[in-house]
Amino acid sequence: MIKTLMGSIRDYKRAAIATPVIVSGEVVMEVAIPFVTAQLIDAIQKGATVSEMLPYAGILVAMALASLCFGIGAGITCSQASCGFAKNLRHDVFAAVQRFSFANIDQFSSSSLVTRLTTDITNVQLAYMMIIRTAIRCPLIMICGIVMAFVMGGPLAIVFVIIVPLLGFGLFKVIRTVHPIFRAVFRKYDALNESIEENVTGMRDVKSYVRQDFEKKKFGAAAQDVCADFTRAEKILALNAPMMNFAIDLVFVVVIGFGSWLIISSQGLLLNVGQMSALTTYGFMILMSLMMVSMVFAMITMAQESAERIVEVIETEPTIKNPEHPVTEMKDGSIDFDDVTFMYSEKAEHRALAEIDLHIKSGETLGIMGGTGSAKTSLINLISRLYDVTKGSVKVGGVDVRDYDLEFLRNNVAVVLQKNVLFSGTIKENLRWGKADATDDEIREVCELAQADEFIQGFPHKYDTYIEQGGTNVSGGQKQRLCIARALLKHPKVLILDDSTSAVDTKTDALIREGLATYLPDTTKIIIAQRTSSVEHADRILILDNGHIAGLGTHDELMETCDIYRDIYIQQNRTGEDEAGAEAEGDAGAQQTAGRDETAKGGAADER
Repeated sequence: MIKTLMGSIRDYKRAAIATPVIVSGEVVMEVAIPFVTAQLIDAIQKGATVSEMLPYAGILVAMALASLCFGIGAGITCSQASCGFAKNLRHDVFAAVQRFSFANIDQFSSSSLVTRLTTDITNVQLAYMMIIRTAIRCPLIMICGIVMAFVMGGPLAIVFVIIVPLLGFGLFKVIRTVHPIFRAVFRKYDALNESIEENVTGMRDVKSYVRQDFEKKKFGAAAQDVCADFTRAEKILALNAPMMNFAIDLVFVVVIGFGSWLIISSQGLLLNVGQMSALTTYGFMILMSLMMVSMVFAMITMAQESAERIVEVIETEPTIKNPEHPVTEMKDGSIDFDDVTFMYSEKAEHRALAEIDLHIKSGETLGIMGGTGSAKTSLINLISRLYDVTKGSVKVGGVDVRDYDLEFLRNNVAVVLQKNVLFSGTIKENLRWGKADATDDEIREVCELAQADEFIQGFPHKYDTYIEQGGTNVSGGQKQRLCIARALLKHPKVLILDDSTSAVDTKTDALIREGLATYLPDTTKIIIAQRTSSVEHADRILILDNGHIAGLGTHDELMETCDIYRDIYIQQNRTGEDEAGAEAEGDAGAQQTAGRDETAKGGAADER
C-alpha cells in the first residue's frame, strides 16, 4: 500500500526530502537553546556582569531566529509536498477510474468513488503532511531531549526512560481500539453520500411524491450513525490528553522534588540551578513531543483505512485491456456472434445471453425487440466490448473485438445508450465528443439528420446554448436527439441506437430513421426499440426472450412465425386503432351536435 501511494509523490520528491532535513535543523536549534540557557544561569549565579552575559544572549537570539527560519522553511516545503502529493493522488485515482471497464464500475458505487476522491484523499494528505514534518520532528526531539537530559541531569533523567515506554504502550492500546471504528465509519460515509446523490438526482421525484420528510429522516438517521461512530472513536482518542497530563505532572513532581533535594543537599555540586532548569525544559519537550506523536498516530490510524480504500481503486486491474498487438483497421461493419454465452460475473448463476448465433451483414439495418430483461442491452454491449463474452466470440469486420485497439473499436462502433448523458457545457462542446475537430457545418448537418436543429435554433444562443449538468435544461426527447447527433459525427462503421428514440414522437422517429438511411448507407445500423413502428421497416428484426433468440426475420416473416412479435404488433396497433376509433367517434358526435345546432338555428330563424 505504501509503495503504491509513494508512486504519487513524483515531482514533489524534492520538497518531501527537504522537509525532514529542514526539520532536523529546527530540532537541533530547539534542543541547544536550553543547554545555552543553563550556561547563562550558571554564569549569573557566579556573578557575571552584563557584558559577560551579552555573548550568551546573542547566541540565544541567533538560535531562536535560526529555529524560526527552519520552521518557516519546513512549513513551506511541507505544504508544497503534501498538496502536490494529494493532487497527484487524485489524478491517479481518477485516471484509474477512467481505465475501468463496465465490470469494474459495477464493483464500486459512484458515491463510494466520490468519497475516496474527496474525504479519503484529504485524510491521507493530512497524514502525509504530519509524517514528513511532525513524525520526524517529535521523535528527534524526544531522542535528543533524553540524551541532553542525561548530559545535564545524570541519573535523574532515568525517569524519562521509564515514563516514555509506559505512555507508548497506552497509546498503542488506544490506536488499536480505534482503528476498527474508523474502518466502519468510512463505509457509512459511502452510504451517506449515496443518500445525498440519490436525493439530488431524484429531486423532482422526491417533490412530486411529497417525500421530503421521509428523506430527511432517512438522511438524519445515516448522519446520526456516522456521528455516533465518530463520537465513540473521539472518546477513546480523548484518553490521550489525560494520560499525557498525568505523565507530565508525575515527571515534574519527581524531577522538581528530587532535583531540589539534590541541589540543597549537595549545595549545587551534584546538580545546580542551571542544570535543573534545563532538565525541566527537556522533560517538557520530551513529553509534549510524545503527545504530538500520539496525535500523529491517531491521524495515521484514521488515514490508514482511507489509504486502503484509495489503493483498492488504483490497483484494480481493468477486466478489459488492449491486446499486445492491437488491430487498427476495420474492413466493414459486418457483425458475427458465434455461439456466444455471457454472464456479468464468474459467480453469477444466471446467463444473461446463451448460445447466440447471429450474423449481420455490413450496411444492414437490424431491429431488436424483446421484453424487459430479455438482454437486448447486454447483446449490444458486447459489440463495442464494454463487456467481454464468457464463451464464444463477437467479430466486427471479420475480426474478434478482443483483437482491436479499444479506442479504434469504440470510434468505429458508435453507441447511443439507453440512458442518455449530456455534460455541462455548450451544445457544440457536447456534440464534439463525437468528433473533436468537427466544423460548425458538420455539426449542423448531423443535427438536421437527428431532427435536433429545429429546437436548437429556437434557443436564444442556438448552438452556444449552455447545457446544465446531466442535461436538466432540455427535455428527454431533445437530449436523445442531441446524443444521436453526437454519435453521427463519428461516421462509424456500426451505429447502435439502444432505445434512443423512446422519448420522441413517431413522426420524428420516422424522420430520424430516414435520415440515417441516407446519411450512413454503408453503416450497419442496430436499433433497439419498444415500438414495432421503429423497426418494422428494418432489413431484419431480432426477437430476444430471456437471453435467447426467439425469432429472426423480416416483419412479414415474424408476423407468421414469431408469437412474441405478433402479439406485440397486434397489441400496439389495436391500441392505435382504438384511439383512432375513439377520435372518429368524437368527430362524428361533434358533427351531429353541430348539425342539431344548425337545425335549431334554422327553426328559430323561421319563427322570426
